Amino acid sequence: MNETKKTRKTGTEELPLMQKIVALCKRRGFVFQSSEIYGGLKSAYDYGPLGAELKRNIMAEWWRTMVHEREDVVGIDASIIMSPKVWEASGHVSGFADPLVDCLVCRARFRADKAPQVSPGETVEYRKEGKTIKGVAERGYVCPECGAVELSEERQFNLMFKTNLGPIDSDDNTVYLRPETAQAMFVNFLNVQQTYRLKPPFGIAQQGKSFRNEITVEHFIFRSCEFEQMEMEYFCPPEEAPQWLDYWKDERFDWYIRLGVKKENLRLRPHDPDELAHYADACYDIEYRYPWGWDELEGIANRTDYDLAQHQAASGKKLTYFDPQRVNPDTGKPGMHYLPYVVEPAAGATRAVLMFLVDAYEEEPPSEGRPDGRVVLRLHPRLAPIKVAVLPLVKKDEWLTGKSRELVKAFWRNSINAFYDEKDAIGRRYARQDEAGTPFCITVDAQTREDGTVTLRTRDDMQQERIPLEDAVDIINRKIRDS
Repeated sequence: MNETKKTRKTGTEELPLMQKIVALCKRRGFVFQSSEIYGGLKSAYDYGPLGAELKRNIMAEWWRTMVHEREDVVGIDASIIMSPKVWEASGHVSGFADPLVDCLVCRARFRADKAPQVSPGETVEYRKEGKTIKGVAERGYVCPECGAVELSEERQFNLMFKTNLGPIDSDDNTVYLRPETAQAMFVNFLNVQQTYRLKPPFGIAQQGKSFRNEITVEHFIFRSCEFEQMEMEYFCPPEEAPQWLDYWKDERFDWYIRLGVKKENLRLRPHDPDELAHYADACYDIEYRYPWGWDELEGIANRTDYDLAQHQAASGKKLTYFDPQRVNPDTGKPGMHYLPYVVEPAAGATRAVLMFLVDAYEEEPPSEGRPDGRVVLRLHPRLAPIKVAVLPLVKKDEWLTGKSRELVKAFWRNSINAFYDEKDAIGRRYARQDEAGTPFCITVDAQTREDGTVTLRTRDDMQQERIPLEDAVDIINRKIRDS
């Protein structure tokens, strides 16, 4: 589905949902076009104050549930630039490529495997030099821009960014920006296992930036050349891999639900045999119903022992695990070296940012007291960039503003990201925080001076209650923790 076709209405205005999301990101400081004052750079984006916090919160929540709350998973932070031998052994140098095609009519460049599919031999119509002509689609696809069948030959385009390590530009010191975070966890398998004295099954997790020179970049931050990943490699005995694949596909699916994503917008899709990666025994995609249709959010794959076997063969270093209890089938005695299988949950942090924004976005129709309706981001409180906004009712009252700023600092001291705002009428300030996804607002007013209470407003239902000022930090902290 084309992303411009799914729309939501606000009064008489009707705009594509993605256009609204992009506008909101710019207006509220979630995402900006990189180098915008120079006309921007295709596929490059900068995360503003709210976007940086949202992405950080998503990744922190992933790390908390995947690493800090488990005994069987540890984390690493590996170098982005690794030995080129790593990428030769993994197959990325020779095989990490997409089929590139040029349209001979409109000059568009695209991936053949992502082009609109038609039946081979089907006659299609398209425009050329102002005329409608007919052509036969011999390859089974047409140009995604103009629908033409006049196409160049397919050629393989490697997706890795090349650079040089050192002052001399030569093939001898060519290195690559990593296209994924996974390989560092494979080459560090024994380092981590031995230093932490781990026994399979156990996992190694990593978050960080990866880089792919994508032929086609699309859908805002969904597919770009620079992105962030949240990946974990779970090493287990070969016979246990199927059960761990089942476990992790369910655990990862439920993680999104626990963070408030609407279940009807998620699905778990098994890969068909003809779409499995060459190293995978089985794979599931967690897909989200984006404005343009269902698309991948996270993959959970049984990678078998392919990666460890590749690096063991290329490096000449044994990467096996010795299990003194495992019976060796060759000798019939306990004690056996074996290469673990790997189950990999691999999520896109950048894609998750877009997914949470789309899923949380809601427009409420006009109502009494709100003639323009309301735009609200119903982000889970633990993901919200700002947890609580503190608003003095009157800007010129130094007592109110002083108490408000003291409260903000108290939130900060308790690691709760708070925001102070004194500009405009209170209704406008509430509206700004609703668009930013802030779950709670606290208003300091004249009654605060009388009885020491403040107004607590909740984003989702707009209900208000009076709470003691001295208990505000504890109350907000509890609401976030219990959400």
